[in-house]
Amino acid sequence: MMKKKFWRINDKSTPSNLILVMCFLSFGSYFCYDNPAALQDTMIKALDISESTFMGFYSWYSWPNVILCFFGGFLIDRVFGVRMGAIIFSLFVTAGQVLFAAGALVNHVWLMNVGRFVFGIGGESLCVAQNTYAVKWFQGKELNMVFGLQLSFSRVGSTVNMNIMQPIYQLISGMGFKHEYTSLGVVLMIGAIMCIFSLICALVLSFFDKRADRILKRANVTSDEAIRITDVKYFPLTFWLLCIICVGYYVAVFPFIGLGLVFFEMKWGFDPSLANNVNSLVYIISAVASPVFGFLIDRTGKNIFWVILGTVCTIGCHALLAFTFLNPYVAMSCMGLAYSILASALWPITAQIVKSTQLGTAYGIMQAIQNLGLAVIAIVAGAIVDSKGYLILEVFFLACLCVALIAAVLLYLVDASKGGKLNLSAKERRKLAALNSEQGEEKKLLD
Repeated sequence: MMKKKFWRINDKSTPSNLILVMCFLSFGSYFCYDNPAALQDTMIKALDISESTFMGFYSWYSWPNVILCFFGGFLIDRVFGVRMGAIIFSLFVTAGQVLFAAGALVNHVWLMNVGRFVFGIGGESLCVAQNTYAVKWFQGKELNMVFGLQLSFSRVGSTVNMNIMQPIYQLISGMGFKHEYTSLGVVLMIGAIMCIFSLICALVLSFFDKRADRILKRANVTSDEAIRITDVKYFPLTFWLLCIICVGYYVAVFPFIGLGLVFFEMKWGFDPSLANNVNSLVYIISAVASPVFGFLIDRTGKNIFWVILGTVCTIGCHALLAFTFLNPYVAMSCMGLAYSILASALWPITAQIVKSTQLGTAYGIMQAIQNLGLAVIAIVAGAIVDSKGYLILEVFFLACLCVALIAAVLLYLVDASKGGKLNLSAKERRKLAALNSEQGEEKKLLD
């Protein structure tokens, strides 16, 4: 009797189950990343800390990735490989969340900072591994859609966190613990369960990826071509403009969400539950919209156009939040759509700029620069709120987005001067790929 094969692997397709596991790889990391945002007012009260100290939890997460994301990508390319790298970084994420929760249990902010630091060591490098997996399996296929799906599932983790952590805290705090910080620590420890789930996904993905390499006889990422860290100085201008867009855009989204709970409570008079619902809209919308826009961008191409559109829309959203009293559901919903557009279009561009053997390193650099911006801006944002208030904070975020917009326009102009390869339509891209394939076959025959 023949055994039924649940995971069929051939050179024409990728098992849908494997796509699902790939998407859940960073679920736990994203769930726990915004634990502070979901519990902002509770955490500040229970630990008796300022907004600046609170934002330090985000800053400590980002600091290690200023360097380690780069080396994480290099290690994925040259040392561990994507499979072992994903497992190691998942272990760091889990250990970091446990330390973060333990610090809250004993009311030691320094231990919580250590936990976020360890969590950060694994968090962003795990995203690099996830991106490398996606390109390995889907290069030349529906790569934009896969990036959108990965973002969608990650944001499901963020959305679940935003909407259940406050109710769980209310439940735990009613159990009679002597101190509020003890209840907080128990709630944060529950988040570690999600990290363990992602670790299991890393193990499963490693098994099936290794099996696919054996069946398809795929070459390792590390080819005969030497890869050196110093190769980064040969990355083109378009790649560095992409990094500027990345940092300018993301520092206006994630730190805002980190401080958003109290902002919506103060300006619109929302209770914590309703404020969390509004604050999580970017994640809720992007969870649904990201794969849709990924599919659309796969079909239309024109990635740079979509990046510019997403940036302009986000500028409009922050302007509405800063200067009007329009229901924030409108601005946050539009921001969720704009974020989905930009994320689905931005990250796949990297695969068109650098060599496939250097993708891990390239994604690591982008994550490193992004985290440098997030680490600095998290501290600056907390200080601005403590001293100047939320209106000035919004003006600051608008300035960051304008920098991202200028870089996006420059990316379009530089690319256009070199033939417009990055902003080709899907049809033009297919024609170019077919032409390159024909030229490659002719070269082989001549050799």
